[in-house]
Amino acid sequence: NSFVTRTNTCGELRSAHVGQKVTLYGWVQYQRQGLFLVLRDFQGLTQVIIPQDEAHSHVKELLSNAPVESVVRVTGTVSPRPLGQQNPKMPTGDIEVKAETAEILNSCKKLPFEIKDFIKKSEALRMQYRYLDLRSSRLQANLRLRSGVVMRMREYLCNLHGFVDVETPTLFKRTPGGAKEFLVPSREAGKFYSLPQSPQQFKQLLMIGGLDRYFQVARCYRDEGSRPDRQPEFTQIDIEMSFVDQAGIQRLIEGLLQHSWPEDRGSIVTPFPSMTYEEALAEYGTDKPDTRFGMKIVDISDVLRGSNIHFVQNALSYPHGSIRAICIPQGMRYLTNKDLESLKESAKSQFNQEIMEIICRPDGSLKSLLTKFLGEKEQSELIQALSMQEDDVVLLAAGEHKQVCSALGALRLLSADLLEAAGLTLRDPTAFHFLWVVDFPLFLPKAENPTELESAHHPFTAPHPSDASLLYSDPTKVRSQHYDLVLNGNEVGGGSIRIHSAEQQRFVLEKVLKEDSEVLSHLIEALEFGAPPHGGIALGLDRLISLIVDAPSIRDVIAFPKSFRGRDLMGNAPDYVTPEELEPYHIQVSWPLEEKEAKKN
Repeated sequence: NSFVTRTNTCGELRSAHVGQKVTLYGWVQYQRQGLFLVLRDFQGLTQVIIPQDEAHSHVKELLSNAPVESVVRVTGTVSPRPLGQQNPKMPTGDIEVKAETAEILNSCKKLPFEIKDFIKKSEALRMQYRYLDLRSSRLQANLRLRSGVVMRMREYLCNLHGFVDVETPTLFKRTPGGAKEFLVPSREAGKFYSLPQSPQQFKQLLMIGGLDRYFQVARCYRDEGSRPDRQPEFTQIDIEMSFVDQAGIQRLIEGLLQHSWPEDRGSIVTPFPSMTYEEALAEYGTDKPDTRFGMKIVDISDVLRGSNIHFVQNALSYPHGSIRAICIPQGMRYLTNKDLESLKESAKSQFNQEIMEIICRPDGSLKSLLTKFLGEKEQSELIQALSMQEDDVVLLAAGEHKQVCSALGALRLLSADLLEAAGLTLRDPTAFHFLWVVDFPLFLPKAENPTELESAHHPFTAPHPSDASLLYSDPTKVRSQHYDLVLNGNEVGGGSIRIHSAEQQRFVLEKVLKEDSEVLSHLIEALEFGAPPHGGIALGLDRLISLIVDAPSIRDVIAFPKSFRGRDLMGNAPDYVTPEELEPYHIQVSWPLEEKEAKKN
């Protein structure tokens, strides 16, 4: 209550305050028949008794007629609630304030929706009236928790470990590779700034500048279009250190998260487990495994190698062919035939992967199109390999290793969704399973042209020391010093040890990635002036906070997010500008024909 004219907030009055005269400010949450109202502010709710005597008739008229969500000031005396009228669900439920004077500071017009968490509101309406949506207790709690986490992160990094908080430029130039960047026109004809997708180059330059330890709560920008649960502008906790290795960065982040973790979310155990990229793909079919539940992918190639099944032998004849499966516990009990068909259809449409099902009957025998091709010994080995029990359903896939694993990994998550929708709890929403994924490939084939390579992380990532020589002979086999932090199946952080040799950086850009190194000439030149070995990481703050509070979308932990299509529905941005405003930037808009006609009309 420092610096303001209230004596107390609406959430702090208790029995100990009985008899005190108080002044409260807040919004009218609820009013009942001119007898009492509930006043709300950021901290909570207080019941205010509306006076009924003639001497205070003006106060009664004022408060009885105040529309819901109007802003009012109330001065009165704290009293105990009558016996039997206490509300144990309210922290202020033992008291009420008997109003003596009141003032409506601002009346509220008819609301587009009720300010209550349990009232369903469309996403578009919430975005359009975001300032009203922010009054909900859920969003208030999310933003305050976020603020507290960031404050403790600053404390840990700056006060305990000597990091320097540095703001880096928002207007920069295009970076090769990675996500698409937003362009900002300049007054020089044909020249544009780019909004950086991360402060990557700047933090490396700060290490070359001798700062040793840098961090920033950084605003980042990516023009990724309509991607679900992504934002065109987002926030990351950006970190870089000199003279550090992978293990050092990992220990730093574990300590940072332990220190900043909200107390009411339990404690987190360190060190976090670690898994290689190849292990993650083989066991979970993804580089961001959700380790809160089992249903791991099992390699059954050896069990079926001796069978006469044509598609099995065909798959195993390829260099990277394999037969793998997942076992859905109690699948027959919780999943319908329609569910199983939808799982198979999903694998077919997304991964072009055929799926075969095997069901374990109550008597322990197997039901499948495959069983007539398998002897008793093979069936027994299959049951043992997959730890099958009564009513379990196995989904089997054969083909190229990565495709098979990716398809089964997706089916593993879809199956978990279906089982939980049917009432079987697999993933504890209160559990937090952190995991480091390491030893990623340094390069991957481009999706549009597999003969060309692109960086798996970004072009500044250093090769694994054991694979450094392969960089010049067979770059596809090189592992990187890139590490991702995964929480409950979501990537919440990613980083790497960087290339600090100008010669190696130029080779990666020009010879491996076939990029024009001139775009990065400033960084390559800087590496020639005594660049220290360095590495870093960025934590996705929006994603991390949304997982901590179990929000359905990252939009629920951002004060003013953009819509699914990247629009600000409240301010109607992006918006048109006039040709006169574009003139200094040497830009003319070429309108599609249908938009030309629409503008004419």
